[in-house]
Amino acid sequence: MSRNGIRDARTLGAPKMVLLGFQHMFAMFGATVFIPALTGLSVSATLLFAGLGTLLFHILAKGKVPAFLGSSFAFLGGYAAITRWDTVVTNEEGVAQTVKSMFHAEFLPYASLGIFFAGLLYLALAGLIKLFGAQKVMRFFTSIVTGPIIICIGITLSNSAVDNCANSWPIALIAIAVVIVCNIWGKGMIKIVPILMGVLASYIVAAIFGKADFTAVKEAA
Repeated sequence: MSRNGIRDARTLGAPKMVLLGFQHMFAMFGATVFIPALTGLSVSATLLFAGLGTLLFHILAKGKVPAFLGSSFAFLGGYAAITRWDTVVTNEEGVAQTVKSMFHAEFLPYASLGIFFAGLLYLALAGLIKLFGAQKVMRFFTSIVTGPIIICIGITLSNSAVDNCANSWPIALIAIAVVIVCNIWGKGMIKIVPILMGVLASYIVAAIFGKADFTAVKEAA
């Protein structure tokens, strides 16, 4: 495997590209559905435009990158700033209580308008890269700039991660351990698809110990 990275995934061959595509789908699909479910946006519309965006991406990238484009957690902070606040209600005894409220759907259009203008910034950045080249533009986006932003996004979502793991900590820890081991000590394709390996390993363990619910499959027509 090249130490300088792979600029064209087609050099890996179709089987390895399929593996990379499956990994990205598993990694992104949860986020793609979770964001609209959390914010009140349409899940079906999100899936539709994620699919259209992915197809457009593959056309523009000329099939070099086996990726799936889904929802971004980076915009949750902006959504929350506009649509989320604490709601005060009065209980049966007439005492005012503060209820933690998530997102107020009536303000979603304003938040969505902000996302639209963020998209225009993406377009402007793409134009700068086209004019001056990626290396010159990326000098302004060093790890000391992008790293803290990624950390803040992760910290913001940590509660959701803990809540999901609480459903079955043993299964969650197995998934985490497999991902870490494959990512650090894996060789070849195993090192490149640690998330896919974590999903497969944890699902197999869950199925063996009866933690996977196959009721919907059995009742399907």
